[in-house]
Amino acid sequence: MSMDPVQVMSGQVSPEEMKAPLSPVTASSNGDSRGTWEVRGEVFDQDHLGITTKPIPVSVRRVRKVEGGIFFPKPENAVTIAVSSRVLFRTEREQKVYEQRGVEEYLKYQVEHENEPFAPGPAFAFVKALETVNAHLRELYPDSEELFDIVLVTYNHAHVGVRLINTINYHNLFIERFCMTGGTSPIGYLKAWQTNLYLSADADKVREALAEGIAAATMFMADNQTEVSETQLRVAFDGDAVLFSDESERIFKAHGLDKFFEHERENENTLLDHGPLKSFLEALGKLQKKFYARGHRLDCPIRTYLVTARSAASSGIRALKTLRAWGLETDEALFLAGAPKGPMLEKIRPHIYFDDQMFHIEGAAEMGTVAAHVPYGIAQKHPHIKIPKVGK
Repeated sequence: MSMDPVQVMSGQVSPEEMKAPLSPVTASSNGDSRGTWEVRGEVFDQDHLGITTKPIPVSVRRVRKVEGGIFFPKPENAVTIAVSSRVLFRTEREQKVYEQRGVEEYLKYQVEHENEPFAPGPAFAFVKALETVNAHLRELYPDSEELFDIVLVTYNHAHVGVRLINTINYHNLFIERFCMTGGTSPIGYLKAWQTNLYLSADADKVREALAEGIAAATMFMADNQTEVSETQLRVAFDGDAVLFSDESERIFKAHGLDKFFEHERENENTLLDHGPLKSFLEALGKLQKKFYARGHRLDCPIRTYLVTARSAASSGIRALKTLRAWGLETDEALFLAGAPKGPMLEKIRPHIYFDDQMFHIEGAAEMGTVAAHVPYGIAQKHPHIKIPKVGK
């Protein structure tokens, strides 16, 4: 299966299909609850929250009231999540217009269709889960600015902003901060926002962000996305080259498994260096502790997972000691000793899973998990060779 993010999210619409009416896409597979909205006396079924030619009613936006007012937290207080429009929404048709007709026709198309909402993309359920956590935080801490703050980052021209805002209001998302860069790199803006995580479909921009010390990943759409929790944010991490550095992975690539085990035993009490997403786990942990302080450890609306190919007895202890020394923890730790990760992720049903190896990203996507590739470390130079299935 092709795992190029542009192909997965934008490459399945032919020129003929662009001329044909679009079919509704249900939002249930993205974790959005089914239901209806009443707007101007009309009823809009949430089963039809997808690509549609039905215009958005002018007054579809519902008032979003927050106890004590609407908060716009300062970047230094918030956990800032930057998402690109191509991972938050499905933009296959529009991408084809851009590729086949050029930028001017693309902009014209967007303006002509600005009252038609985009369907949910792979990051949609994740963003909805962030908003759910925010709602719980506001109940416990009405005046706190320690919340998730979502920034929509897009290379689009400002002309496309109307359609994006219409879509956000249509799906009742609380996203007020936009960066529309008109084709230029967004990395400088990400640093200004003090971004804690950047999700994009553009692998080059993700690498650029990582080089600047920003936690980032390239997001992929699962083939048949599983339903995820609507009440609890679930985030799963690989260990080496994601939470930790690729130090141990380098030993394995250069000298094999036996030398890797020997190295880990000898360095059991030596902390691993940090990886590119350690800071994001730290940010999640900061918000988790706010729930723990109010007696909500067991029913915390944030749950984290370590899903690693490491073996528990042979090499797992170093990973756990490192997390403990950092003052961090994951709610669950799965040491798979090289077993496939896909089946475990299918049981966890995370909103997002981070891994540095495309082999594991493919396995997760095949099992319905939305996965994000972290292009960091030695695995990018020595990719895992996937063993062909029997009979192929």
